[in-house]
Amino acid sequence: MTYAAIRVRGIINIKPDIRKTLQLLNLTRANHCVLLEEKPSIKGMLQVAKDYITWGEVEKDVLEKLMITRGKLEGDKELTEKHLKSATSYNSIDKLSQAIIDNKIKYKDLPNIKPIFRLNPPKNGYEGVKRSYVKKGALGYRGKDINKLIERMI
Repeated sequence: MTYAAIRVRGIINIKPDIRKTLQLLNLTRANHCVLLEEKPSIKGMLQVAKDYITWGEVEKDVLEKLMITRGKLEGDKELTEKHLKSATSYNSIDKLSQAIIDNKIKYKDLPNIKPIFRLNPPKNGYEGVKRSYVKKGALGYRGKDINKLIERMI
């Protein structure tokens, strides 16, 4: 199981422990997305930062689309299948996305690849950046619905 976590809110009036947690998750700016594996330590960090981020289980096709459109190499170059063939044992983005979903490889461990995705603000905006997802807001855990949000942000 792989989580996609997206930073929703900025840094004004943020508590130092939450700020540090967001730095450790590599979520330094609003509308940044990272891929995280499901572990108790990661779940704890997500709970600490739940008032500033949203997360859920990412699906393979959405992850593939995300890597094609928003995946970047060092030096702000596009992520291509040619680079994947030369740098990894995976010869297509399709196979790489399946390996990431199955926790066989971490996206951030791939050579010369930036570990974050810089996304656009979502079309039609966030639902509300001060309320949790269960209360018709944008924050916290949203399960499979994270895929709809990522689609709106690509």
